[in-house]
Amino acid sequence: MTDDGLIYDWNTAGDFLFPPGRKITLDDETLRDGLQNPSVHNPTIEEKIEILHLMESLGIESANIGLPAAGPRAYADAEALAVEIARSRMKIRPNCAARTVEDDIRPVAKISQRAGIAVEVGMFLGSSPIRRLVEGWTVDFLLRTTENAVRFGVAQELPVMYVTEDTTRTDASTVEALYSAAIRCGARAIVLCDTVGHATPMGAYNLVKFAREKIVAPSGQSIRVDWHGHCDRGLAIANSFAAIAAGADQVQSVANSLGERVGNTPTELMLVNMQLLGMIDRDLSKLRQFSEAVARATHTVIPPNYPVVGRDAFRTATGVHAAALIKAQRMGDAALADAVYSGVPASLFGLEQIIEVGPMSGKSNVLHWMHRHGIPPSDETAQRVLDAAKLASTVLTDEELFALCRQPSPR
Repeated sequence: MTDDGLIYDWNTAGDFLFPPGRKITLDDETLRDGLQNPSVHNPTIEEKIEILHLMESLGIESANIGLPAAGPRAYADAEALAVEIARSRMKIRPNCAARTVEDDIRPVAKISQRAGIAVEVGMFLGSSPIRRLVEGWTVDFLLRTTENAVRFGVAQELPVMYVTEDTTRTDASTVEALYSAAIRCGARAIVLCDTVGHATPMGAYNLVKFAREKIVAPSGQSIRVDWHGHCDRGLAIANSFAAIAAGADQVQSVANSLGERVGNTPTELMLVNMQLLGMIDRDLSKLRQFSEAVARATHTVIPPNYPVVGRDAFRTATGVHAAALIKAQRMGDAALADAVYSGVPASLFGLEQIIEVGPMSGKSNVLHWMHRHGIPPSDETAQRVLDAAKLASTVLTDEELFALCRQPSPR
């Protein structure tokens, strides 16, 4: 569509562009960070396995399968998920969260050995000045803790992903000292965290650029840089793409934006935007199924106006919008109809544009509905239905529309 000149794309018209050709991956944390949301229900292991397989079907590259040291059930579920990945020969790579203490790292090593696959350990440590004040920590203490934990993880033959909490509110000298120490001790992935949703896109860009230039490049090692963001300012998706533009290799995300407080960067919307930006090219027809499975398992609700997977994402009852969509459909061009009043083509995600009839509709809405449901078009019937719709307080259901169409004409 864009190549045909019908849509001018300002996203690619300026100097700010995403580096071409770089592989960007996702680490889905639904089954760990997502479950820290105080309103969610902890899914059964059967539900977690279903969600894991849906992640695999969407091509998600890695998944956080839990914090095993949190308790017996957390350990058992993490082990079961690792075993399922191994048994099913899944491509998705598992990782587990752990504090920077040996007692948290040992269970991850045990799970890796029992499943017979590599399980990356994501060891985290608070770093910001405000956290150091509250905890009574010094930077020297954080450095010793980091070095001991990373060395222990490496000794357990675990791939180490080193995480500082609240990185976006941590001074540059501490950021450089901690990550450099972790890399020297064997960490091969670092995670920059916007733990409390403080960052703006400029802040995310600046931090990742700093980490690339001042930490990763001088190390001489091949280090994966992850971005972990939260939604407190509503900027999580924008921040994630700013981080990618600055050099992040992987974004950590959670289905349906679940997670602490108001949640984490949403997995499904990262996939949507990565697909539209050409960063990935894959079958995302199970995207809604994935989001709905997570909502069902966690006893949460997807808002009707949620992008792409929400009930209203591709529905319209507005006369002007529907008229343009119908005209495009009559031209026999499915792609045109999918794009004329939608910035996200529904067909890319196994969905379709839907025209409803309600108080903001025109006669074209009614005639389209009648045609779609095999009812012979009639101006008289269409006007009767439209008159009723104008008096309604919401869109009419199919049952209501069928009943109106069946009403006898007045004599």
